[in-house]
Amino acid sequence: METYEAVLEALGDRTRRQIMQRLRAGPSSVSELAATLPVSRPAVSQHLTVLRLSGLVSYEEFGTRNVYRLDPAGLSELRAWLDGFWETALDRYAEWVRQDSVGRVTPPRREQEEHPPCPAT
Repeated sequence: METYEAVLEALGDRTRRQIMQRLRAGPSSVSELAATLPVSRPAVSQHLTVLRLSGLVSYEEFGTRNVYRLDPAGLSELRAWLDGFWETALDRYAEWVRQDSVGRVTPPRREQEEHPPCPAT
């Protein structure tokens, strides 16, 4: 599985997205996270394992506590994948502008423009 797919899979769960949101505020222990979520501490640990394996969080051990934090590098593959969509769209737009400037291409029509407007009632 590609890294961005692992990230998408991990973020597909609402509880994991909530954990990510809470970790945006700063590092937290499993107990601190569990206190703010409607799931048990063991369930939070399981969710954190999925997030860690997908590269979204990391942790440090402090005695018997594991303190988790966001790992921004985990989002880099997802961001690169999403940026690819923007690059393609911008490249296509730039090509359209170049071609339109010499009068060879008409702009693509939007779907709603293909249908005549509904008459006023």
